[in-house]
Amino acid sequence: MSASVGTLENFEANKMAVPRREANAQKTAFYAGPGRIEAIDLARGFAVALMILSHGVKGLLTFEQIPSWGLVPIHLLTKFSSSLFILVFGVSLAVAFLPFVGTSAWPRKRQKLLFRGLLVLFWYKALTIVEMFHLYSREDILKTLLYQAFPVYVEILGFYAIALIWVPLILPIWKRLHLSVKITVPIALALLSNWLFLNFDFWGNESLKALLVEHDRHYTWGQLARAPLIFLGLLIGEAVTRTYPALKSRLIFSAAGALIGACMIGAFFWMARFDVIESLLAIAKNEGKHPPELDFILFSLGGAFVLLSLSIAGGRLLSRILGPITIIGKNSLSAFIFHIVVIFVFYRFLFDYWRTIPYVKALTLTLILLALTAVWVKVSSLVQERA
Repeated sequence: MSASVGTLENFEANKMAVPRREANAQKTAFYAGPGRIEAIDLARGFAVALMILSHGVKGLLTFEQIPSWGLVPIHLLTKFSSSLFILVFGVSLAVAFLPFVGTSAWPRKRQKLLFRGLLVLFWYKALTIVEMFHLYSREDILKTLLYQAFPVYVEILGFYAIALIWVPLILPIWKRLHLSVKITVPIALALLSNWLFLNFDFWGNESLKALLVEHDRHYTWGQLARAPLIFLGLLIGEAVTRTYPALKSRLIFSAAGALIGACMIGAFFWMARFDVIESLLAIAKNEGKHPPELDFILFSLGGAFVLLSLSIAGGRLLSRILGPITIIGKNSLSAFIFHIVVIFVFYRFLFDYWRTIPYVKALTLTLILLALTAVWVKVSSLVQERA
């Protein structure tokens, strides 16, 4: 009798343990780090806000119309945005998608990335027309839509559209790599891209070369040329998922990132020590941005490291204090679409501000645009949630 009771008790205990084991396994399979990290939204918001500041002024004026104090420091600081944007892209992949690789949720996550790429591609083409319709012929616009030429202000969307197609294929491979190999990937890709840029003409196809490693006749973001920043962001993102939940580890990690960024900026100033002002003006005028050159990379990436580290260190508190910037970062595509439409349809075309206004007015209009963008993103998000 006692044996029967013991057997029954063991059976009941085992039966109750099965759901617990399955639940624990499910939690492990679907672990996604610390969840949504508002600090990443803040960092992305910094990148978009600086991009709007750059586009808003340069979309209305030439560099010659911008006074020296507008170039340095105001326009100079916007050069952090491009590197920060791509770096945060990699961080977001590591936090929001990489943990799901190898789980039953991965096919859905992979599909989400691919669909996002198609959506970005659509808006890239649509906004190309918005950027060009005022000053370019129909033939020029058509050539640009067919990748025979490239726009300027919306070309970053073209980079993301293509990246979102190959990234889902790479993430499963990346997750299996040893850390030592992962560290070498950005370096190897940077060296490969530079060698191809200098030594290979891609069978005389300028567009293909521009899309992959960039071209000095086209304002493009090469997939191989900028991929090192994506993989660097992946490395940072994996570290963020481990260090972010604990305040002490988060602050130590952020301090290390800020120190790296400061060293990069310091290296830039050391290279420019014989003519600092001219070097800063050159960076402000985008010299060395496309194709990427060492001095521009050091300055832009160094600033990106500092801003990303500041965002991570500040965490939820700083993201709430800088709420409008965080709001922009939460829906960067909507913010990008809105600011391009306002600049090229309203400011340029309808209001006729193209090269007809002074710098102070252009800067004021850009700051107004920045505030309007935050309002637009917030309102459109609320409408979508209620719908």
